[in-house]
Amino acid sequence: MGKPIAGPTYAEMLNPAALPELEGELDPRNLFCISWRAPEGHIRHVVLPRELTGVEANIVVMTGCFFPSGSHKVGPAYATLMEGELAGEIDPAVNTVIGPSTGNFGIGTAYVAKLKGYPAVVIMPEEMSAERYERIRRYGGTLDLTPGSESDVILVLERTEQYKRDPRNKVLAQFELLPNYRFHRYVTGRSALEAAAGYGNGRVAAFVSAPGSAGTLAAGDEIKACFPDCAICALEPRECSTLFNNGRGTHRIEGIGDKMVTLIHNVLATDYVMRIHDEDCVLGLELIERRPAALERLLGLAPGALHRLAGLFGVSGLCNILGAIRTAGRLGLGRGDNVVTIATDGFDRYRSVLANREQRLGALDDATVDAAFARIFRGFDAADVLDVRPLAEKRRLFAYKEQVWTGFGYTLPYLEKMKSQSFWDTEYEAIARIDQKLCRVRAAWDC
Repeated sequence: MGKPIAGPTYAEMLNPAALPELEGELDPRNLFCISWRAPEGHIRHVVLPRELTGVEANIVVMTGCFFPSGSHKVGPAYATLMEGELAGEIDPAVNTVIGPSTGNFGIGTAYVAKLKGYPAVVIMPEEMSAERYERIRRYGGTLDLTPGSESDVILVLERTEQYKRDPRNKVLAQFELLPNYRFHRYVTGRSALEAAAGYGNGRVAAFVSAPGSAGTLAAGDEIKACFPDCAICALEPRECSTLFNNGRGTHRIEGIGDKMVTLIHNVLATDYVMRIHDEDCVLGLELIERRPAALERLLGLAPGALHRLAGLFGVSGLCNILGAIRTAGRLGLGRGDNVVTIATDGFDRYRSVLANREQRLGALDDATVDAAFARIFRGFDAADVLDVRPLAEKRRLFAYKEQVWTGFGYTLPYLEKMKSQSFWDTEYEAIARIDQKLCRVRAAWDC
């Protein structure tokens, strides 16, 4: 095996000791910047104004746009590649990296592959935002586009199976490989706990995230280990409510709603499923990005009060914010309570999406802003929330998982193990051994 470019351990992604001086975006030392932590030491996040959210609870939003490549998805991409190298399964002198994705994981795959010296192919649907494709090409990735949009990701998985026939292709399979779970449970989960510690009672009352691969939801496992009463709420498009009621359909929230229960989704830890209307997310993003002054007037905020939010959120981030607000209302959370959620990426890859919205539905005026805000940020339908804590609901979600993943070669005995929390805890505990091995290998490379 060749000498791969060294990268961080899981512990170093949680707590980088000292970030390096960099020589541009494609400096390989950017691998050591894969972290929620800013150079100053704090976890990157914002707390939304109560005037905006309309709830008493603190809505804490962790901001992923500051990660290398512009999204926290670069973390699971790196972790999966790193673990494959340590296992002797992936070699930059031999292998091509394959990244099945609907966007951000594919961007992260192309980026990490570029920094570590691998050719990369990203498989994704053909109807995603133009900015996603541009970014992948900028990092030297080759695109293989499948028919459809976000909710046709099953076609991406089927195309991935074709690549697996050539042993030189190594798939960073975000929907099924456990490094994705490990990264988010350890790095995102512990970062979420730290971000919330400075607000209210310092606890996390709820963690809210829309599952794409469901990796981000693994942060909830770590939060529950600290605060067992924390409610974990999974969000999905009302137009494609697979977890909610086996619904199918197309939607406009890129990065989530993939018509499946992913293999790495620990449904044992999910307490609620909530449906969010896709157009609410797109229009909500437009209000924050394009009409902040109108919102400030409407909410009685000082001019410029919302400008600090500019650029921090994408469409799925707005989905998570709306879900966090509605979760706080649904649970009756008060001023001392904290709800943590995630903005996977920033606005930079959604300008074309807002342009498409305006072309379809017309431009906003002040009257439209007021009505849209009331509907999006103050509207809530209790029928859009499903309690999935009952055993019958867990069985239903496991049945969905088995239906998909036995078709991709996973056995029922293996899937049965996932019905025990001990399976997930054992996978999580592997982090210590992985970090120790990576440190040994890096020391050998330096000799």
